[in-house]
Amino acid sequence: MSLLARLAPHLPYVRRYARALTGDQTSGDTYVRVALEALAAGDRQLPPDMTPRVALYHVFHTIWTSTGARLEETDGGEIRDDATRRLMQIAPRSRQAFLLTALEGFTPTEAGQILDADPAEVEHLIAEAQAEIDAELATDVLIIEDEAIISADIESLVRELGHTVAATATTHSEAVEAVANRCPGLVLADIQLADGSSGIDAVKDILKRFDVPVIFITAFPERLLTGERPEPTFLITKPFQPETVKAAISQALFFHPAGRRRAA
Repeated sequence: MSLLARLAPHLPYVRRYARALTGDQTSGDTYVRVALEALAAGDRQLPPDMTPRVALYHVFHTIWTSTGARLEETDGGEIRDDATRRLMQIAPRSRQAFLLTALEGFTPTEAGQILDADPAEVEHLIAEAQAEIDAELATDVLIIEDEAIISADIESLVRELGHTVAATATTHSEAVEAVANRCPGLVLADIQLADGSSGIDAVKDILKRFDVPVIFITAFPERLLTGERPEPTFLITKPFQPETVKAAISQALFFHPAGRRRAA
């Protein structure tokens, strides 16, 4: 199989990553082109112990760092997109680890291969990025969950990240009433609620009024992953790991175009 055939499926994604990393489409695409030219000329090789996708990102990073990562020293020219502006404020190494895992879906081990770092360092870098994001985007959170213990656990995680719990709801009607009283910046929702009502329907009603990011936390993911309608970006299966929920909160707030700070 030719080099182009091996890499073609992954090129749109490495371009997406390069643009997010540099904060600029033209600059990001330029770095990807230089990496591909180096591979085609034989100046760089795909590491044989990596999958083609991981190897491509690894070569991109080698090229990027070997040029001095000059785009890290940008004078901060006009960046119109709020998410990009926030992203560029995160320390470079943490930004790389965050994007590789949150945007590109690599595991910490794969991200470590790309960055020439061990998984523990990658986890530390991700935590640093999440802390910066959470401090920047602290907001009010609505929790829709009918199990008291799980609701309390989620509340604790939300507060650990510096957010405020605006309200908790155990039914569809309680959720809608809570939003009428106070618009949240994030919704964490179960699917099956106490009175037999649906968290999905509650979220639909909320989204008719407000554009807010939503994370579903459920023991019934198959009810959302049907392929019959647009599926949620953030879906966490119960029982959940606390770090998974924390990461999803950071990602949901960061990448949602309507992300907002909590009012001072």
